[in-house]
Amino acid sequence: MALAIFGISNSGLNLAATLFVLAIVVVWLALIVYTYLDAKRRISDPFLVACATIGSFFPYIGTAVYAIVRPPEFLEDAHERELEIRAAELRVKQLTEASCPKCEYPVEKNYLRCPKCQQRLKDPCPTCGKPVDPRWALCPYCEGPLGDRPRKARRQAPRKREKASQPPPKERVQPTAVKDTSSPQPTSRSPEREPDADPRKA
Repeated sequence: MALAIFGISNSGLNLAATLFVLAIVVVWLALIVYTYLDAKRRISDPFLVACATIGSFFPYIGTAVYAIVRPPEFLEDAHERELEIRAAELRVKQLTEASCPKCEYPVEKNYLRCPKCQQRLKDPCPTCGKPVDPRWALCPYCEGPLGDRPRKARRQAPRKREKASQPPPKERVQPTAVKDTSSPQPTSRSPEREPDADPRKA
């Protein structure tokens, strides 16, 4: 005699009830597997994946709670979105570097000045003459050093400032001899002319 489920003695109904209970158990096990696989695709932390899988052992309720609190996107989608954001930022950076920082006019990489506002963009290499960035310390074309120019300019700049800040030299005044008026000086007298002899006496 077959075991009666829910007190059903009819063999046909008992078979149907048995199949129904078996289907519920199979669906429950399938939900556990689904929860594990879905959590593995959406969550990068293994501990959280294990917690979601253990929670799904509560029949139907655990899986329903996981479906509510799970991340909205897969890890692959999030990674692709980050790559798209980085690519967009790189394109914006390239457009910014390919334009004048002052007037935003499109310029080429080998331009030394902006053709519109004449803003200085790059400096020519003293060795090969190719355009180089002022922030570079080495020319990537001829491997010539570029760090000496700014250093010399920086050394000359303080000297110019010091020279400009120093007052102009004052003219030296030569001391003049002061005459001593306290002691009387002898005056030179012209010699008196002797009178001519009287011709009568002769």
